[in-house]
Amino acid sequence: MTTNIDAAVGVIGVGNMGRHHARVYRELPNTELVGVYDVDTEQAESVAEKCGTIVRELDELLDTADVVSIAVPTEYHHEMATKCIQRGVHTLIEKPFVLSRGEGEELIEMAEENDVTIQVGHIERFNPAVVALRNIIPDLDIISVTARRLGPPLDRQMPDSVVKDLMIHDLDILFWLINEQITSMAAFGGKHEYATVDFQFEDGSIGSLTASRVTQQKVRELEITAQQCQVVIDYIDQTVEIYRHSLPEYIESDGEIRYRHESIVERPMVENTEPLKNEITSFLSSVRTGDEPVVTAEDGLQALEYVFDIEQRIADRNDRKKEIK
Repeated sequence: MTTNIDAAVGVIGVGNMGRHHARVYRELPNTELVGVYDVDTEQAESVAEKCGTIVRELDELLDTADVVSIAVPTEYHHEMATKCIQRGVHTLIEKPFVLSRGEGEELIEMAEENDVTIQVGHIERFNPAVVALRNIIPDLDIISVTARRLGPPLDRQMPDSVVKDLMIHDLDILFWLINEQITSMAAFGGKHEYATVDFQFEDGSIGSLTASRVTQQKVRELEITAQQCQVVIDYIDQTVEIYRHSLPEYIESDGEIRYRHESIVERPMVENTEPLKNEITSFLSSVRTGDEPVVTAEDGLQALEYVFDIEQRIADRNDRKKEIK
């Protein structure tokens, strides 16, 4: 490590997401943003100027940095991560982790051999509402988890399906919440823009996830039904609501009987912080202490494998529909 700072850091790929990684690294104390790299030199120079750093060639950046974020298109994740790991550079890789199980397993083995920390950028784990949820989960006997991640059509080209682009976040959260074997799964989708998946787990709990790129309202919600309560999370507003002690009653008013139903709602204090800054801070802490990252490479690979499975099930179902017609 560099002598006067905790980490010399860099960013590989400074497009839509990478430029924010550069900004956050620049804002954090005890880190020095030593450079950025992008095949688009003009974009790299623009981000470097805004973040008070310089553009470097890839080899030069890896010679200079202790830690990097990789935010290039997914098809280049394996190639870039391999170069970083072989140079002993700790690596935060944006989701989705890689393109295939083989690529992921190779990077995991390589990282172990080179004593390099890998974290995968499943950012919702670091949403302040989810951070608050960590204190609640141990006390819950979960019955079901429902997630909706909806939004309007994108204004840019997106090669990834809605499952790989959006639902992958909720797959990661679901498997974090319910650590059980899946006994059944059903997936439905309309081309690449809308998908819904239902799971049943060995302990009897269920999960239902929906993702859309054709819904005009932007929604990012998670609902947990447990024996003890219902928990509702809004990722956008960064809020948590816990519904307990339902109080149904009948009330007589002016000779008429009316039904009233009230719930006691708890709203835990949620610290309003930037999820990306939380994610990068956590990653740097893992690098410094040697502790396992909050989101491991194995976590990233697990979510990705279910993405592949869901995409295949949707494709097979749609093909069968065509055959019937």
